[in-house]
Amino acid sequence: MTPHRSRPSRLGRVITRYVGLKTALGRRFDGERRVLQSLDAFLRADGGRATGLSPESFSRWTQTLTHVSPTVRRKRLQIVRNLCLYRRRTEPDCFVPEPVLFPACHQPRPPYIFTPAEIARLLRATRALERTPGSPLRPAVFRLAIVLLYTTGLRRGELVRLTIGDYDPRERTVLVRESKFHKSRLLPLSLDGVRAIDAYLRARRSRHLPMASDLPLLWNGYSGGRPYTGSGLTQGFRLLVRAAKIRPPDGRSPRIHDLRHGFAVQALLRWYCQGLDVQAKLPWLATYMGHVSIASTQYYLAFVEPLRGAASARFARHCGALVDPRAQATGREP
Repeated sequence: MTPHRSRPSRLGRVITRYVGLKTALGRRFDGERRVLQSLDAFLRADGGRATGLSPESFSRWTQTLTHVSPTVRRKRLQIVRNLCLYRRRTEPDCFVPEPVLFPACHQPRPPYIFTPAEIARLLRATRALERTPGSPLRPAVFRLAIVLLYTTGLRRGELVRLTIGDYDPRERTVLVRESKFHKSRLLPLSLDGVRAIDAYLRARRSRHLPMASDLPLLWNGYSGGRPYTGSGLTQGFRLLVRAAKIRPPDGRSPRIHDLRHGFAVQALLRWYCQGLDVQAKLPWLATYMGHVSIASTQYYLAFVEPLRGAASARFARHCGALVDPRAQATGREP
């Protein structure tokens, strides 16, 4: 006997169109899809009704999320609100939840910007990392990881997915394949990055380890040879931070993602020091970091030291006389 297939709900059809639009625009949208499908399943089971989303049914669904943190709950409610805003384009009278009723926003933790001296200490600390049978190149792997993360601004996931073949020693580039938003990009490397990769590959050859072009760049011997995992890289980074005795004023340990923030800040500082038009340069930085727009890049450029000092000094040089006329007569900064 053929099982009966229930007809898709009215909201389910909207969800299908909405998810299809987002994925066509390059969004993976897997997490959002699961949230919306769980909402649709709840509405179907909610007293046997599948009439759609209302203030009452939305409130009942919200009560099923009390087991997750306020931050996660707010994110899921915002996903539903975005769906409702999309639906309102064709159904003006549809229900749209008000964000004022959502849990309070989580205050993002400010990034820790490593100084060049601290990066040098991290690199020295890699020498003391213990080698294991499964990871005979552990010190070299973490040295390479820190250099690449700091000089390219790669995401952690992008780094662990690199293969040997993604590195072009002649062109001095690495190819980042199908990363966030399904985008690939070719990154020119700094001289430090080229030297770090070349030294690592020489060490790998000297131990007669596998060197096929499709093998992971950050390789270990577990399970017959596989890339480092993101969590494994993070755990090793924490060990290095402690060994290098790097401790921010707030007492919280820096995160590996802070290296990506540091790359963006250092790029901005160079442009300030060179007297370049920083705003005009932001699209270049956005492209290099794999962002869809400069709005995403600006998230990494919070007005923190040392950017605050560089921006203030530049403003003083160009506009100081407008603020303090004495600066024009004396030639000093106000």
